[in-house]
Amino acid sequence: MTASELAVTRPAEGTMVLTMSRPVKRNALDSNLVECLHDALDAAAMADVRLLCLRGEGASFCAGFDLSSLDTESDGDLLLRFVRIEKFLNRLYTAPFVTLALAHGRVMGAGADLFAACERRFVVDDAQFSFPGAAFGLVLGTGRLITRVGQDCALEILRSGREVRAEEALASGLATGKVARGEIDTLLARESKAASRLDRETVAALHAVRAADGVTDLAHLTNSASRPGLKDRIIAYRDRAARRKEHLALVGSSGAERM
Repeated sequence: MTASELAVTRPAEGTMVLTMSRPVKRNALDSNLVECLHDALDAAAMADVRLLCLRGEGASFCAGFDLSSLDTESDGDLLLRFVRIEKFLNRLYTAPFVTLALAHGRVMGAGADLFAACERRFVVDDAQFSFPGAAFGLVLGTGRLITRVGQDCALEILRSGREVRAEEALASGLATGKVARGEIDTLLARESKAASRLDRETVAALHAVRAADGVTDLAHLTNSASRPGLKDRIIAYRDRAARRKEHLALVGSSGAERM
């Protein structure tokens, strides 16, 4: 396991910051990074952590599921990877301390689910979100998204696959606040103080009411991902996305469709 993919710091007593450190891959979630995140939650549970902050290094918070090894993986490999991601999301959602996400850049798929799983969710300047998993038949984190934005809004976002920009994220409840990059340290100090008001046993009891949501999300994820042809569906999605990117690049270079 390469621990360097996740930087763990303790900027203040009771506060732990996890920084995903795969900037070249826009912090996409490979198996190693997911296991590092699990290990970090184990460490936080053992320490006197009251506030856990999740952020990303480089241009984006997290680009979602890492597809770079897709061609060498089986349906079973992919299913296990998605289950491990969902297990981490549920652990984050029900953690016995306050969780906080600082999202910037393009936040996609499982990266957007990471954001939605946290209790305190801040967009940094230019963040934009998308949940494309339904495009290849995957139901990941839907219950948590519904809890954040409501059923009708969540289903529309999932069906369309469209981007949710910062202003809409704030208005819908996907985000709980917005912060400028230069104000992050001040925000963390304020959130750390607020998180220390209640003891961990009380916070754990408050968060325990979410346990049923996690069981339901895991069941929906497993049912959707175990349907035969998972790898083929992801490859088809990847190829469509690549063609769309090429088309947009051609449109941009020709000056067509400009307003």
